[in-house]
Amino acid sequence: MFNIRTISNIILAIVVISIVYGLAIPDKKHNHHHQQNIRVIKKQLSDEEHYRDVDHHDDDGGGGGGQQQQHNRDFDHEAFLGSEDEADEFDQLTPEESRSRLSIIVDKIDLNRDGNITETELKQWIQQSQKRYIYEDVDRQWQVHTDNDPTVRKLSWERFRNKTYGFLDEIGDNTNPKRTIDDMKTYHDMLRRDERRWSMADIDGDKALDHDEFISFLHPEESEKMYDVVVDETLEDVDHDGDGRISESEYISDMYSSEDNQLSSSSSASSSSNIPEWVQREREQFHTYRDKNGDGYLDREEIREWIVPANYDHADAEAKHLIYEADTNKDGILSLNEILDNYDVFVGSQATDFGDALTRHDEF
Repeated sequence: MFNIRTISNIILAIVVISIVYGLAIPDKKHNHHHQQNIRVIKKQLSDEEHYRDVDHHDDDGGGGGGQQQQHNRDFDHEAFLGSEDEADEFDQLTPEESRSRLSIIVDKIDLNRDGNITETELKQWIQQSQKRYIYEDVDRQWQVHTDNDPTVRKLSWERFRNKTYGFLDEIGDNTNPKRTIDDMKTYHDMLRRDERRWSMADIDGDKALDHDEFISFLHPEESEKMYDVVVDETLEDVDHDGDGRISESEYISDMYSSEDNQLSSSSSASSSSNIPEWVQREREQFHTYRDKNGDGYLDREEIREWIVPANYDHADAEAKHLIYEADTNKDGILSLNEILDNYDVFVGSQATDFGDALTRHDEF
């Protein structure tokens, strides 16, 4: 399923910094270049799956069943509020508190103060919420790397490297028994990729990034000039045979792997009964939508269209979806009452979080 494994959050591409005894050692698993199953970077609104597969059991005992798509409202909550942290905060509130705080947000969304929320106003709010998350993340990272010095106007590569990868100079490849050779190779690969991305973001070529260039470095989805380097990173992660293109098996293996199934085109038919339905749909997506020229591979242009889709507006689609879910009288706009009556469409609460827990329990 395209939006299960390949979509990113967030917007993708965040440097995760761990401060250990004064040394910022990047996390291999969560570094912005090593979330290998999160590929699509352009304006994705949440890391959550908007629709997820759930097992469907035949209550009549007739042997039916399979998987069905279930709407995941956590996606909508994060899209509407701008981040997982904001959504989690609402999950701790009572329904009354959630409605009260939501009414304050609605007042901010209602730009023309007419008491109703239009699709345009809702779309603008979603876009602003996502931007706020990005800018807060960049500001946080900027403060870490500049030691919160307000006089710093440009961050040099040397300073960034020393803060993030300086430990490589001190521990070497083999002097620390806690770090394997594979660990060290991973860190050196991360360093190399960061340096390449840094150079791409460095518009004036002075090996230092101002705040705007730093945004491009951390969040390449915000700058078209960064798209090529993201394609390069994707190829390095997914193109296992190094032929400069992505085959169907490489595409699927990036999202799904199973010791019981050989993920190759030749074995797909014989093993299809053991592979989740969303994987089968991803195979169809590969051939129907991704592989434009039908040669069985994704070339650079096809990879770019996959990673940074040009013709899909996530905020617009989410605004339409939220109105569809909450517009009780179907007049195309949302009143305050409609929003508060359907508050769980937009935000969570203790009640909705408990309901989600029950749903997950039923699935098991």
